Amino acid sequence: MLGAVDPVVADLVDTAAEFTSGGKMLRPTFCHAGWLLAGGDPHDDRIAKAGAAFEWLQGSALVHDDLMDGSDTRRGRPSVHRDYESRHRAVDAIGDAAQYGARVAILLGDLMLAWADEHLRRAAPDARTAALWDACKSEVVSGQYLDVLAQTSDHLDVDAARHVIRFKTSKYTVERPLHVGAALAGGDDELLTALTAVALPLGEAFQLRDDVLGVFGDPAATGKPSGDDLREGKRTVLVARTAQVHGDARVLALLGTADGVDELRELIVSSGALARVEDDIDRLVAQTRTAIDALGPRGRTILGPLVDAATRRVR
Repeated sequence: MLGAVDPVVADLVDTAAEFTSGGKMLRPTFCHAGWLLAGGDPHDDRIAKAGAAFEWLQGSALVHDDLMDGSDTRRGRPSVHRDYESRHRAVDAIGDAAQYGARVAILLGDLMLAWADEHLRRAAPDARTAALWDACKSEVVSGQYLDVLAQTSDHLDVDAARHVIRFKTSKYTVERPLHVGAALAGGDDELLTALTAVALPLGEAFQLRDDVLGVFGDPAATGKPSGDDLREGKRTVLVARTAQVHGDARVLALLGTADGVDELRELIVSSGALARVEDDIDRLVAQTRTAIDALGPRGRTILGPLVDAATRRVR
């Protein structure tokens, strides 16, 4: 369809397809799990369409997130804004290359969001399911804004960082995908409440693992340079716990600088922040498994393997 607008626009389709390949597919997987727990037919392609909607939504969020963070890479490849910046320079085009890359990234992220809505509509959601989908989009933008706002503070706070996680990650990555899948299959409010009890601690544990990998992960596995979260100045729980020992001023002086990455990584370990976050993950995983047990044997069968997939990972 985009090729009918102009052949050059079809390039965006190729870029989007390449960008979304190789992801963890956690959100579609949780959406599918919710569907199965509500008794959905595993052969009904409506759930595949809903799962695809979440993957396009994630693609949109990542393209914009990389631009806001100034990230150079994603999954071992140039981030979208860097890719188009390079293309601009390669042909010696008129205008500012960085601005061109940023503009294309914004447009491509918006296009992916449009595709996400299209796929969700193809799943024929009822009004309740559509409302849950809309809530998911609003919540993740709210979480992103809270994250951006946090960058303006001279204080690093663990509770504030956890509050960002709830809306930027826990609800978006686990709770709403479970809810949408379950609601699409006709699951009742009692099931959705039980799924929330699973989702919120699991989503937080997922993000804490992401934070650890963003500092200590193997670039070959994560697709991003080691310590990239520190270089980008992310106000994570890991960083906030470090500041509890070494002070806001010292940590903030290093955070967001290329030269401060190694020293800040050492402070994270020496302060005990890394060990405490690992303890946090273990506690949240235990809480998640208790909530899964309340769903009975079927809940353990469907959701049990996803706990390790979300929290015991290397990328």
